[in-house]
Amino acid sequence: MGLSKKQIQELRNELDHSYNPLYFFDDDPDGLCSFLLFYRYVREGHGVVVKARPILDKQFLRKVKEYGPDKIFVLDKPDISQEFIDKAKTKIVWLDHHGLKQRNNVNYFNPMQDEGDNRPTSYWAYKVVEQDLWIAMVGIIGDWFLPDFADEFAEKYPDLLPKGIKTPDEALYETRLGELIRIFSFVLKGKTSKVKKCMKVLTRIDSPYEILEQKTAQGKYIYKQFQKLYKPYNKMLNSALKNAKVMDNLFVYTYNSRKVCFTGDLSNEILHKNKDKIIIIGRSKGGEMKCSLRSATKKIRPILKKALEGIEGYGGGHEFACGCCVKLDDWERFLEQFKNAIKSTN
Repeated sequence: MGLSKKQIQELRNELDHSYNPLYFFDDDPDGLCSFLLFYRYVREGHGVVVKARPILDKQFLRKVKEYGPDKIFVLDKPDISQEFIDKAKTKIVWLDHHGLKQRNNVNYFNPMQDEGDNRPTSYWAYKVVEQDLWIAMVGIIGDWFLPDFADEFAEKYPDLLPKGIKTPDEALYETRLGELIRIFSFVLKGKTSKVKKCMKVLTRIDSPYEILEQKTAQGKYIYKQFQKLYKPYNKMLNSALKNAKVMDNLFVYTYNSRKVCFTGDLSNEILHKNKDKIIIIGRSKGGEMKCSLRSATKKIRPILKKALEGIEGYGGGHEFACGCCVKLDDWERFLEQFKNAIKSTN
């Protein structure tokens, strides 16, 4: 069931009664599309992407001070510090689909409260605003979920999503909709100034074809930003497929820090090509290994939890898609414990 009709109406009322909202959202298609759906409904406010951090904490209070919002919407972020909530001194509405959290003085909406329903945040954002179906589909399938209104979208955009598509990864890597999802993912990467400009441009685009067929100046700009990153991404993808360590059912590839992080995109696409493997893609930066973990069939969240025991690091996420950060000094021990945890959970 997820969120009830009453909760969806409550969220809609929060949007309807906000004149200068501030949106904090996660740096992936699900987070970005949740922001776009809410912003394009209200047509007011400001968006702030929370990059490379699972928690919204006190360092973002400066954005609250800068924009002076009447209300804060937090979208697709798995955690908010109580300190941020207390010091923001502004009403906070939090819509998420990760593991449940207990926080005071926040309006919290999470479908996981209903028997573990973790449909993406953009799914519920669409249910709230009931507009911009194409943006909703980018966010939802970008988070590896095929929604109940996929047929409606296929009817409207048969060239983007053929009716025969049955799984999220087919939609991601075998359709034109998948190309659009990758575009949304890639424009969130790189310099903050470029990301902010792309966010602003996306709020003004009304059709997926503006981007895919570069029919407008805004669409051309977004596509150009995507192209700048797609070539180095493909180079790294080929390197990963060629040079990864493959140990039984584990696929591990690591690379040194670059200006742009591709770990999430790599782990998703490599999983599509290696569905029998658990995928670990790690990026070495600042004495830490920042990782994306994926599996098509095996629940990796409990495996990760065991692998992190006694390790200097942290991690979490969904059952089949997680992230973690491990100190480089503990990296080899972490991998060994991860392999042992796989065996113990068979």
